[in-house]
Amino acid sequence: MDLETVRTFVAVADAGQFQEAAAELGITQQAVSKRVAALERTLGVRLFTRTPRGSGLSIDGQAFLPHARELLRVAERAATSVRAGRRPLRVDVIASRGAATGLMRAFHRAHPEIDLDVVMLLDIETAVAAVRSGTIDASFRAVAAPGRPLPEDIAAVRVLDEPLQLLTGPGHALASARSVTVDGLAGHRIWMPGIVPGSEWGAYYDDLVAAFGLTIEATGPNFGSDALLDTIADTPALATFMGGRTRLVWPAGHGLRLIPVTDPTPVYPHALLWHRDNPHPALATLRAHLTAATAGQDTAGTWTPDWVIPR
Repeated sequence: MDLETVRTFVAVADAGQFQEAAAELGITQQAVSKRVAALERTLGVRLFTRTPRGSGLSIDGQAFLPHARELLRVAERAATSVRAGRRPLRVDVIASRGAATGLMRAFHRAHPEIDLDVVMLLDIETAVAAVRSGTIDASFRAVAAPGRPLPEDIAAVRVLDEPLQLLTGPGHALASARSVTVDGLAGHRIWMPGIVPGSEWGAYYDDLVAAFGLTIEATGPNFGSDALLDTIADTPALATFMGGRTRLVWPAGHGLRLIPVTDPTPVYPHALLWHRDNPHPALATLRAHLTAATAGQDTAGTWTPDWVIPR
């Protein structure tokens, strides 16, 4: 059913005359007549009867009028739900405890008037497809891994370099160190069961291993952060990398240590992805907030793979 014919029918019913309805709608009286006739053919009934004063509703027209008004209200609500600025800004943060979540929490505190939907998508292909389709408005990723260029309609800006730290249990050989050089980690077993082959963070750690001769093990099932922390606390031979902005809490009895890594400091490059034609006004506000919040980052003494987008 054509909503314009329904809107024209309601205008005639309210005005009582085709000519007044035409003036209200900004179209000709002939166009009004054609729209009403088209709606009557669709419904198979007469909606108006001629009267000395103009046009009156037929019995069928009286029955249809309240439903016609509801159709127009539903259509307006549907349009409003997706109209730029009227729906929440949907952003993918990958995981609930990572740096991207912290960035979005800070954005929410700075702009509480902006409605947010936060989602978590694991792989970059799913995230890029969601950005391109409009399912989400933006995604935090490390881009662009070798052989995986972004589509031309996807824009990206590097917003945060997150330093990696070494997490050890109390019995680890480096547990008492105030800092450790990245070369000094050679020969130590670094256990990271959450690395997904083919992911952008998988490519990052592959390059880190190649650059500094490290030993990173991704063996065994990934039971989540709690199981990882338990194992690191109880196994002196193992350590793991932890992002400096990752928010984790562990029991005091674990005795875990976070040790800065230096000379150079490996940093994980978080970037924001969005579709170049996305009209949501809050997206520009988010980009401006991230630019201001992470301005002045010093990249001296840090390391990233050579494939990441420049700052």
